[in-house]
Amino acid sequence: MRDLSSSHEKELHKLEAQLASTRVELNSVRQDLLEAQMELDETKTKSATTLLATEDEILQLRADLRAAHDKLELRKLDSEEDYQRQIRLLKDEISILSAEKSILHGRLSRSRSPSPIRPSSRSASPFARSESPTAAQLTNSSRHSRLISRFNDIYANDRLDAQNLLRRYIEDLEMVQRIIFIATMESFHAAKMAFRQFKLRVRKSLSPSHMGPESLEDAVIDYIVRNLDLYDVQSSVNEVISAMNVNPKISFPAEVDFILISGFIREVCRVAFAMQTLENPLDIAFAVDGELFSETKYRRTYDSELTAPLVFYHVWPTLMENDSVVVKGEAVTKRGALWSPRRSRSRSSSPLRSRSVSPGRTLASRSRSPSPRRSGTPRKLNDSQLLDLSMLST
Repeated sequence: MRDLSSSHEKELHKLEAQLASTRVELNSVRQDLLEAQMELDETKTKSATTLLATEDEILQLRADLRAAHDKLELRKLDSEEDYQRQIRLLKDEISILSAEKSILHGRLSRSRSPSPIRPSSRSASPFARSESPTAAQLTNSSRHSRLISRFNDIYANDRLDAQNLLRRYIEDLEMVQRIIFIATMESFHAAKMAFRQFKLRVRKSLSPSHMGPESLEDAVIDYIVRNLDLYDVQSSVNEVISAMNVNPKISFPAEVDFILISGFIREVCRVAFAMQTLENPLDIAFAVDGELFSETKYRRTYDSELTAPLVFYHVWPTLMENDSVVVKGEAVTKRGALWSPRRSRSRSSSPLRSRSVSPGRTLASRSRSPSPRRSGTPRKLNDSQLLDLSMLST
């Protein structure tokens, strides 16, 4: 009986030992399972993070691809515009050469014909000019249309590009539009002054040797039309920027300068210079803040007060041919425009400009500028404008 109970106890101890060992193994398996679960969760997290990063990279790559496509399209458009511009220039040259060829053929046939009135046709007569028109006269109509189209393109494209560029540094849309308008006015003024000086130099050079059937004035204009690339547009750009630097109606952050929109100024100067070569030169209308709004000269902006009779400020000038409106300008109308605090706004101080501004330069720029807002009183405004108009008429 004792042996049986002892063997039973031994078996019981053995089973308990096996049970304890099994429990230890079970706990170890549970621990391994927990570690495996944690590793699996960590792997899932890493995979999700990697997937998100991959998706972000894919989105970024797609955005870069779209940007590259947009740049490519812009380059294609720019190159296409350049090609079209070159084609137009070549067509103009072909028309000029064809006209010259027909003129030369006519002269050759007249010189070979035994007509007794041939010597009289060589004499100085008022009809000699009409018998042999210059290249400028032959292309006047096409140049007139092309320059008006280019003026509209500057308003629709170049102006908005300059406006978007300025908005990066100036939050006030009104100030940005004032800057662009004054830049346009100053560009036309500088281009007209440069054209007058260039015309005087050409007349001085051609007058000693001029013997053609056309008048000296026609020969001068014809030479300028053929050599528009001789126009020193950079000097006009510098004059415009200098005039804008001393204009009290516009301000600019100290860390940048008006040279930021030099590309826009350059294009306006080129168009304004070429407009002076037409038989009836194109020019922009005189404009002053607070003037009576004219439906024939301007259209209102979308944010204007439609019942306001006065112009608060101008956005784009009116293009005129003699006294006729060719292209309407754009203006902002607002009640109480004459008493707005904007009219007495002073220029922000800029260390970049204070070094180059002198009293003599300020007076010269103010008397030279076509904008009447630079002078202090209405009488000075009118005198300055009359002086400008008298200079232009001469």
